[in-house]
Amino acid sequence: MSVLTAGSMSRLHTSRLAVTPAVVAHRGASGYRPEHTLDAYRTAIRMGADAIELDLVPTADGVLLARHENELSLTTDVAEHPGLAHLRTTKVVDGHAMTGWFSEDLTLAEVRTLAARERRPGLRPGNTVHDGREGVPTLDEVLTMVAAETVRRGRAVGLLLELKSSPYFDALDRSLDEPLLADLRRHGLDHARSRVTLMSFDTAILRRLAPRTKVPLVQLLDVGDPFDGPALDAIEEYADGIGVHQDLVLPRTADGALDLPTRLVRDAHRRWLDVYVWTLRAENHYLPTDFRVGEDPAGLGDLGGLAEAFLDAGVDGLITDHPDLAVRAVAAAA
Repeated sequence: MSVLTAGSMSRLHTSRLAVTPAVVAHRGASGYRPEHTLDAYRTAIRMGADAIELDLVPTADGVLLARHENELSLTTDVAEHPGLAHLRTTKVVDGHAMTGWFSEDLTLAEVRTLAARERRPGLRPGNTVHDGREGVPTLDEVLTMVAAETVRRGRAVGLLLELKSSPYFDALDRSLDEPLLADLRRHGLDHARSRVTLMSFDTAILRRLAPRTKVPLVQLLDVGDPFDGPALDAIEEYADGIGVHQDLVLPRTADGALDLPTRLVRDAHRRWLDVYVWTLRAENHYLPTDFRVGEDPAGLGDLGGLAEAFLDAGVDGLITDHPDLAVRAVAAAA
C-alpha cells in the first residue's frame, strides 16, 4: 500500500496519483495528539498512514508554519504570553472576522516561544495531556522529520501540503508560492516522484503552481462547490486530483444517515482525476447516525464501517484524524 507515487497524472496522463486506497493522516494523528505537532505526525506514521496532511501559513518573516489557520489562539498558548499581547487584533480572513493573534504578525523567533495545545479539549480530553510538550513546527522541520522517518521505517511517507487562505496572503504581499517552492527544492522534493502533493481551495494558486512545479496538484472542494462535468473539465486542465468533502461522495439523508453515492468519483476518474475524501473522524459527533455507537458525542463509533463505505464508492484516499482505524479498514478490504 502506498500513496503519491509517480507523476502528474492529468497533466501527463501517464500514471495515477495514488495506488489505491491510501490513508492520509489529517494534521497528523489528530484524533490522538494535538494537531500539527511533530508527535502527531510521527504517531500517524507509526500507525501505518501512507501520508500525512499539513496546512501551511506564513510568519512575518516569510517562514511557513504547520497550522490549520493563521489565527493561533485555538491551537497554541499565545494568549498566555504578555509580551505578545500588543499583537492581538481583529482581521477578516476568507470573509470571516476573527480576533486573536495571527501568524503573519509574529516572527519565527516569536512563534518559537509558543506551545501547542489541543484544539478540541471538550471532545478529545485525552489529547490535552500532551498540551505544552511541543512548539509549532515549520515546514522545513516537518520535511526533515519525514525524511528521517522514511529512513528509520524503511518505507516512503507521503505529504499532502494544503496552502491556506492564499488570496488573503497574496493581498498582504506574503504569497505562499515562493517559500513553499524554496523549501521543496532545498529538500530535493520538487519532482514528480517526491511523494509530495500540493492542495488548495484556491484555484488561482494551483494554476500559478502548475507550470512551476512537477509535484501533483489537488483541487479541494467543499459542500456547495460545483462538481459537475464542466467543473471537473476545468480542474483537469491544471490539477491531478480532487480532495472533496465527504458529503460530495456519500451525502447524508435528512435524518443524518449515509445516503447513496453521487456520480462524483466515476466522473472524476473518467478525467484521470483521483479522489480524496475529508475528513473522517471517529467520534460520534462527526459520524452519520447509522455509524454511531452509543449516545456520547465524544465516544468512538464505527469509523471502520464508514471507511469501508467510501472504499466501496471507489475513492482513492481517505483523509482522517484516526489513521489507525482507517488502516485497519483498508487492510480488511484488501
